[in-house]
Amino acid sequence: MSPDARRIIAAQGLRAAGYGCTAVLLGALLSARSFSPLRTGLVLGFLVAGTAGASLLVGAVADKVGRRRCYVLLFVGVAAAGAAVAAGAQFWVLLLVALTGLLSTDVVDNGPATTLEQTMLANEDARAAGTSGARVYGLYNAVASICGAAGALLAGLLGRLGASPASAWPFLVLVPCGLAGALLASRLTPDVESSDSGPAPKSGAAAALNGWSRLGPSRRRVRGLAGLFAMDAAGGGLATASFLAYYLTQRYDVPLGRLGVLFFATSLVQAGSVWLAPRIADRIGLVPTMVFTHLPSNVLLASVAFAPTFPVAVVLLLARTSLSQMDVPTRQALVMRVVEPEERTAAAAVTNAARYTVRPLGPLVGGALQQVTLGLPLVVAGAVKGAYDLALWRWSRRVPGARLG
Repeated sequence: MSPDARRIIAAQGLRAAGYGCTAVLLGALLSARSFSPLRTGLVLGFLVAGTAGASLLVGAVADKVGRRRCYVLLFVGVAAAGAAVAAGAQFWVLLLVALTGLLSTDVVDNGPATTLEQTMLANEDARAAGTSGARVYGLYNAVASICGAAGALLAGLLGRLGASPASAWPFLVLVPCGLAGALLASRLTPDVESSDSGPAPKSGAAAALNGWSRLGPSRRRVRGLAGLFAMDAAGGGLATASFLAYYLTQRYDVPLGRLGVLFFATSLVQAGSVWLAPRIADRIGLVPTMVFTHLPSNVLLASVAFAPTFPVAVVLLLARTSLSQMDVPTRQALVMRVVEPEERTAAAAVTNAARYTVRPLGPLVGGALQQVTLGLPLVVAGAVKGAYDLALWRWSRRVPGARLG
């Protein structure tokens, strides 16, 4: 890989380590402070809504003001967000910080920085990308998962060392992660500002604000993918890592230390699966890899709601995680493959923003569903995400070469 790709992957690893810790801490914090399901849903919904807004903003301005400059500012913002939450985690503070889009409800985020990273990594040559174009994304996501696992383990260690789940000071972990990431981002070369075909068009990323009116020949494909990814994200919003931490604490009264170990294990399993996914895609294609692994993982997700004990829930979650993230590097490669090189920033921004535009509804709906029964959001999430898999397979039949990537 190029030196820029190494720096991007290292910076993503730092961010994932911080988010791996705080995603677990956040769910435990909301539970320890006795937030109601609806109030919890509101906080998580604001977090995802903020991520959507930040992704749209990055998509609109990154190619105009510079990808490197935006990348540095995002990492500085991560550090500031961690300091703000640590200083006072009252309900209104959490809502304000959530709206910045600089916190994550998942161990590995898919927010504004991911939009930039996905675009900048698309410039890697075939040796790094593989025949499917997904190998560089596989390594990128595998490193993030391993670092996220370390962050989750840190959250568990803090719990075993006596840190109260209701404490906000552990969110300070985001400060060194954000500042170190900003330093790496500042060392990127001008090569990351260009697409394969030359300098990125100034107007291309503006499609993130006005739909896909400037995407050109790939507009229809991006529209289809954006709709499908939004469907998947709607289900995913019901089962974020922070929600799972909250659910497991409420259902089985699991202490913070055990939660950290669980999310450490799931992140390690996830790292292996996202590394393996591109190699499967090189053989059978991008879309088949996405569908044939994602569909059974959603059945396992719904099954967690019926687990009678915490150990059974752990087994189901680990089995689910071994398959659920194989569609991440393949999805990112698919978007880059079905559009023209000069459309990549806009396509990444539109498809990522589509995921986060609807995802805020997930925690809000999940809070309402929990009034019926605590595990109902997991059942609904599995059903919605399973329907996405079937719809994606049908879409691929109408796009030449989509299944093979």
